[in-house]
Amino acid sequence: MTIKLHCFGESGNSYKAALPLELSGLDWEPVAIDFFNGGTKTPDYLGKNLMGEAPVLEDGDVVLSQSGVIQLYISEKSGKFGGATPEEHREVLRWMFFDNHKMSSQCGTQRFLMNFLPEDKRPLEVIGFFGGRLKAAFKVLDAGLQGRDWLVGNGPTQADFANCGYLFYPEPFGFERKDWPNIDRWLGNIESLPGWKHPYDLMPGRPSDRGL
Repeated sequence: MTIKLHCFGESGNSYKAALPLELSGLDWEPVAIDFFNGGTKTPDYLGKNLMGEAPVLEDGDVVLSQSGVIQLYISEKSGKFGGATPEEHREVLRWMFFDNHKMSSQCGTQRFLMNFLPEDKRPLEVIGFFGGRLKAAFKVLDAGLQGRDWLVGNGPTQADFANCGYLFYPEPFGFERKDWPNIDRWLGNIESLPGWKHPYDLMPGRPSDRGL
């Protein structure tokens, strides 16, 4: 049975699930969500995820929301990207929790504020505040990659796919690869994985579809 991932191209959280699905070898397909026109707030969608967020994974009777939970399910089902030992698995979880709290939540908000709101409605003080917090998070990630090809172990794990979720997007939100040499090198490693795709090539939907 084909796994369905309800997602949209602009969503870094969706990408965190779509990328390991694509690289895992599991049979899956993206299902487009019209997020900007209320697609996650319909009764049908809320029946799948009462939080009204993307992504949502459907695999037969299994329905999951929250990208981190979906990532763990992909590892359980495929046997890939979860860490080679219990110690590595715990380290994978540590970096996933870091991403959820320090990286993706702030990258996603900052990117939305700076690009998807009308210019006259962008809260400059909030953008400045998030910019400082993101710089601190990038500093931690860059240090964690010092002398390492991957965040955990000797190959890609869900830790990598979580923390890279927003870092391939072209819209400005305060991240420049050239400013963070270890992150830049690591993103190159991810791009070199067989089957890697940019989020706008992997999932349906991009800002140009909405005239941006």
